[in-house]
Amino acid sequence: MSTPDVELQTAGPATALRDSLKWFALALLIIVIDQLSKIHFNTTYQFGEYRAVIPGYFGFTLLYNPGAAFSFLADAGGWQKFFFTALAFAVSGWLGWQMVKGRFSTVMSLAASFIIGGALGNVIDRLLHGHVIDFIQVHYYNSWYYPAFNLADSFICVGAVLMVIDSFRHPQP
Repeated sequence: MSTPDVELQTAGPATALRDSLKWFALALLIIVIDQLSKIHFNTTYQFGEYRAVIPGYFGFTLLYNPGAAFSFLADAGGWQKFFFTALAFAVSGWLGWQMVKGRFSTVMSLAASFIIGGALGNVIDRLLHGHVIDFIQVHYYNSWYYPAFNLADSFICVGAVLMVIDSFRHPQP
C-alpha cells in the first residue's frame, strides 16, 4: 500500500509541476495578505504607537526592523539588508525547486509555501522601505515584551515547525 507522500515523490515531472503551482499560489496569497496588513498598519499608525487589543497581553504597534528576527544585526550598518534579501531568495528558490521536482510531501510543500511567502513578504519590505514593518506585540503587562513581529514572520515560524514535524514523520535514511 502506498502513501500519498510516496505517490507525490514518484509522480512524473508534469504532475509535480502542476501540483507545485497550487503551492506557489498559496505563497503568493501569503505575500498579498502580508503586504496588505503592513500597508494598513503603516498608514493608520504612527511609528511607535501602541493600541491594546487585550490590555496587558496583546496589541498592535508600528515598528521598523532593519535586521532580521528579534532585530538581529539591526545595527550592522546596512549590509544586512542585502544579506537577508539574498538569503530569502536563495532559500525560496531552493524550496521552490524542490517542490517543482516533486520531492516534498504535502506537509513539507505546505511548510515551504509558508516560508516562501513569508520570506518574500519581508524581502518586499526591505527593498521598498529598507526595513521590515512589524506590528504585532505580545507582552505581559510592562514586565516582559516579545519582540514585535508581522504576519510574514508568523508564516515563516509555522512553516519551520511544520518542516520539523514532517521530518519526524518521514525521516531521511
